[in-house]
Amino acid sequence: MERDVKTRWPGRLILLLLFGFLYLPIAVLVLLSFNDSGLPTSWSGFSTRWYRSLMGNQDILHAAWNTLVVALFATLISTVLGTLLALGMETRARRSNGLEALVFSPMVIPDIVLAVALLTFLSRLNVTMGLHTIILAHVIFDLAFVCSVVRARLKTFDFSIVEASRDLGASPFQTFWRITFPVLLPAIVAGALLAFTLSVDEFIIAFFTAGAGRSSITLPMQIYSMIRFGITPEINALATIVMAVSAGALVLSQWLNRENRSQ
Repeated sequence: MERDVKTRWPGRLILLLLFGFLYLPIAVLVLLSFNDSGLPTSWSGFSTRWYRSLMGNQDILHAAWNTLVVALFATLISTVLGTLLALGMETRARRSNGLEALVFSPMVIPDIVLAVALLTFLSRLNVTMGLHTIILAHVIFDLAFVCSVVRARLKTFDFSIVEASRDLGASPFQTFWRITFPVLLPAIVAGALLAFTLSVDEFIIAFFTAGAGRSSITLPMQIYSMIRFGITPEINALATIVMAVSAGALVLSQWLNRENRSQ
């Protein structure tokens, strides 16, 4: 027993140090977002002044609204297309490794490569850049993640139920709406939340496909522009809010995905 404890102790210490390395800077950032000082790294007392300051910053509010619009539209479109794509790939009579590599390549391609490719493609088509091009780019990026989550649920789906429904006279739409969709719903919601989180946090692809002007600036782009001209305590508060929203959506997505797998 004592030997087991001695054997596990170094591993637990390494794990503790690893989590400390990963999350201690985030904890410090959150703590400093409630700092009363005008300096972002000097603590002078507890205050929520920087959160109140954010509420009156029109540039940040405009960027937050753009981020919400992009995330909602990108999530809606990528969720619908990703679910249909997962159904189509899972019900194919013959599996194609080339098709799967093509579908899931945005998950492994570096963001900078995908961003440059999208910028080049849109420029060749003479498309005017704006929020619509950011939404399109985020749909391409999020589509693979939604498809992956829904396909994981389809791996355990009993398609004989669908065949029985068709034999009993149900139409394809009735079969999908009353049988397939309720089974896939937790995975679809989990994929949608994951897509929303990725869209809110994404910076590189949005930066390359936003075009000129400030009308299509998203929140990550706004944070980057603020850092370039000097770090203020508002950055800490803004980063804390973005992390909280993203972490909440990601935790809910993982929970729904776990419940989905346990069914």
